[in-house]
Amino acid sequence: MSPSPNAAPGAADPDTGAILRGPDTVAGRVALVGGALLAVLHIYFNTLGTWSETWVNVVHFGGFGAICALVYPAFRARTRAGARLALLVDVVLALLALAVIAYMILGEESFFARNARFLWYDWLFTALAPLLVLEFVRRTTGLLIPALMVAAFSYVVVWGRYVPGMLTFPGLSLETMLYRTFYTDDGMLGNIASISATYVFMFVLFGAFLNRSGAGEFIIDLARALARRLIGGPGYVAVIASALMGTISGSTVANVAATGVITIPMMKRAGFRPKFAAATEAAASTGGQIMPPIMGAGAFVMASYTGIPYLTIVSVALLPALLYFWSVACYIRIEAKRHHIAVADEDAPSVGAVMRRGGLQFFLPIGVLMGLLMAGFTPTYCAGAAMLALIAVSWLRKDRAMGPRAIFEALGKGAFDMIPTAVLLVGVGVVINAIATTGIGNTFSLMINQWAGGSLLVALILVALASLVLGMGLPVTASYVVLATLSAPALADMIAQSSLIEAVASGQIGDQAKAILMLVAPDRIAAIGQPMSTEAARELVALVPPDFLRTFKEHALSPEVLTVALLSAHMIIFWLSQDSGVTPPVCLTAFAAAAIARTPPMATGLVAWKVAKGLYIVPFLFAYTPLLGGSLWYDLEVCFFAFFAIYAIAGAIDGHMEAPVSWPMRAVMFAAGVAMMWPNERLAHLAGLAVLAVYFAFNLAASRRLDAARAAPAAPQGA
Repeated sequence: MSPSPNAAPGAADPDTGAILRGPDTVAGRVALVGGALLAVLHIYFNTLGTWSETWVNVVHFGGFGAICALVYPAFRARTRAGARLALLVDVVLALLALAVIAYMILGEESFFARNARFLWYDWLFTALAPLLVLEFVRRTTGLLIPALMVAAFSYVVVWGRYVPGMLTFPGLSLETMLYRTFYTDDGMLGNIASISATYVFMFVLFGAFLNRSGAGEFIIDLARALARRLIGGPGYVAVIASALMGTISGSTVANVAATGVITIPMMKRAGFRPKFAAATEAAASTGGQIMPPIMGAGAFVMASYTGIPYLTIVSVALLPALLYFWSVACYIRIEAKRHHIAVADEDAPSVGAVMRRGGLQFFLPIGVLMGLLMAGFTPTYCAGAAMLALIAVSWLRKDRAMGPRAIFEALGKGAFDMIPTAVLLVGVGVVINAIATTGIGNTFSLMINQWAGGSLLVALILVALASLVLGMGLPVTASYVVLATLSAPALADMIAQSSLIEAVASGQIGDQAKAILMLVAPDRIAAIGQPMSTEAARELVALVPPDFLRTFKEHALSPEVLTVALLSAHMIIFWLSQDSGVTPPVCLTAFAAAAIARTPPMATGLVAWKVAKGLYIVPFLFAYTPLLGGSLWYDLEVCFFAFFAIYAIAGAIDGHMEAPVSWPMRAVMFAAGVAMMWPNERLAHLAGLAVLAVYFAFNLAASRRLDAARAAPAAPQGA
């Protein structure tokens, strides 16, 4: 999810460093009360309300815009007069944001009654709204996204006609563009704003209630209890705590702030290098964003973009997320063995003691949430019910009972946490509108196809590079939305290509697909629809013109196969979008962990990049295997071999497993890991596993010899 001020109001925003007005100020108190009321209003909208989607979205934008203006000052004042001026500017902008709500609710009917003909006040408010969101996004996330918004808007209206080649756009009038930006589903108050006002905010609010009930402390205690007997246990505490914290946190930086202050010092005391301790926490916190059931905002945005049910997305995302956390755990094990860190957390409580203190309060609301989702209720309704369950369960523990004050604080905290995400997603709507209006998304997909030369591997590398560049200035959610809009269609087509060739080779294609092949290859009519070799099928498919290829796939492949390809493409992009937090030169998650560990930020980022290699490994499984759409037994088989493959690759990269690994054996281990993940080659999987097993036995024996040598008493001098 996008950055959020998960520190208390009045402190510095952990993502941007901006100073927030706290509840000890008049503006802060007004914003807190307004935020709580806004949260209650959203709960009503998402459970019992009957307002139109457009009205809900404009209230969402105007409400969060108003409290954003009050909480995030226009500028950092150094004098009392400057502070008063900033407050005056902020109050005016807050009132203008609320005025946009009044304009929409009072004027929408008359606007469409006159066939969307602009009067002077229509010009005023449709221009004011994008300018306001531009300023609010600048305050919360910096300058890059506002620059993208300005570039996208002006491309459509001003300079697109001057761009040569495929990206030329003849342009629209300012009136048309303002109408599309403000009123259409692709604009700032359209589909993306709906996702923000419904799924995202309800789950951010649920997370705020969980945090207020003491879930953060429970997560740390449970992680310590589960890892207390393991070698290098404090490192595993970071992994377990971050995985659980990801279910309630909307930001990787906030995840680091919540768990890292405990896990990083704990790892350092156990003997882990400070840089590695910070890098482990950064990598593990990044994984919190891919951990179901919430996955930041990713699952909700993905469901909206693809039309695939939210519950389907989170159910297929679980095994890959566990593989990622296993990849981080592999590096912890390797680091612990390399530096002989065998001391576990003996002071940690038992699992039973932790569960008695707060397990019901954490797991029962999550259980209510998942149970209602599986029963077919909407995610927003389920989040509301889970909050009610949490309040009810809290009264079973008098020390954590949530009374009116605690509920008010949770509502206000949830609204404060949501400010950057709300204005960001509304602002991204301006960019998405420009992409939809110009068709540049299809153009970009064609460009990826051309640059990749039909190679899925090259396309994955291009998308990874693009996600890294975007992630240097965009939060994960915005990076995913922009990149998915631009490249998901091309990536989905390439993923479906292998299934297409298999279908043509088997002859199992529909009559319309056969007709297309007969048109492009009349000399091979007799062979079409009959079993043929894979190479012959590939040659036949290559004859289909690029303009007809997507239509051909739709007729040749089943809807289920196409859905899996689309989901795989979006999941790849979503996973790769996470890498910016741990990849230098701009890696805010690693920098936040480095600040806690007091280590060099860039050096910490490099170590975090290595530890988070699962972000690159697992997406290859999405691309080359039906991991997201196969049967349960097939998925378990893929994950079984990937489990060992990740350990082999980690050992090859790090040069250590149970004992040091020589350079020749590092190459062998890397090859074994690749073999275990090679698509649809069970013999290669078994061969890679056998090689790993044999070498692991030798490596383990070498580790025991080293341990025995270290434990043996030193011989007396002169003996």
